Amino acid sequence: MASHRGLYPGYDVLAHKHEWDANTRQIVEKRLGPFSYKLLSSWEQSMLKAVAGHLTYEDRPEVLAWVAAHFDQELGKAIGESQRQPEVPPQKELVVAGLKALEEWAKLQYQKGFLKLGVQDQFQILRDLQLGQLPMVGKWNETLQRALFKKLVSLAVEAYYSHPWVWSEIGYGGPAYPRGYVRIELGLADPWEAQRGGSSIDAEL
Repeated sequence: MASHRGLYPGYDVLAHKHEWDANTRQIVEKRLGPFSYKLLSSWEQSMLKAVAGHLTYEDRPEVLAWVAAHFDQELGKAIGESQRQPEVPPQKELVVAGLKALEEWAKLQYQKGFLKLGVQDQFQILRDLQLGQLPMVGKWNETLQRALFKKLVSLAVEAYYSHPWVWSEIGYGGPAYPRGYVRIELGLADPWEAQRGGSSIDAEL
């Protein structure tokens, strides 16, 4: 198992993957890599890893690689996005163009590209983006800046918390099907669930 953080240092959700059905197991294991990218360039992947690292306080390349791969998958889908403001473009255009805008903002404020900036300067740009307070570059007004930040957060966080290493760290037992839960009363846990400060009861038997 990878280096562990969080409240469940001995818990590894992947130790129970034999309980999942084959399709679910395949889906989860694919999040461990290796990954192939159909849309994003190497530079765009690196930008997203840097941005996602700040948004999730994550520095492990294995986890950030999955986050970038998730962006690649989601931005490549030809499906609707629920609702968005009239002036906000589709998510693929918003994110890809937004990464280029981040690069322009970095050069405008610090005279070098985003990936060459120190952590605090990168973080400051993202903070200003969240507030819509970056200088007007092209069409990037306050509305678009806020929309870009919201989209980056949404996709980064949903990817981050779908990685099995992170599941282990927060004590999430992964897919319950077909095993299911038995002890559903308040305060009780099934033997395969994470135990605070340790692994699972199953692992101790």
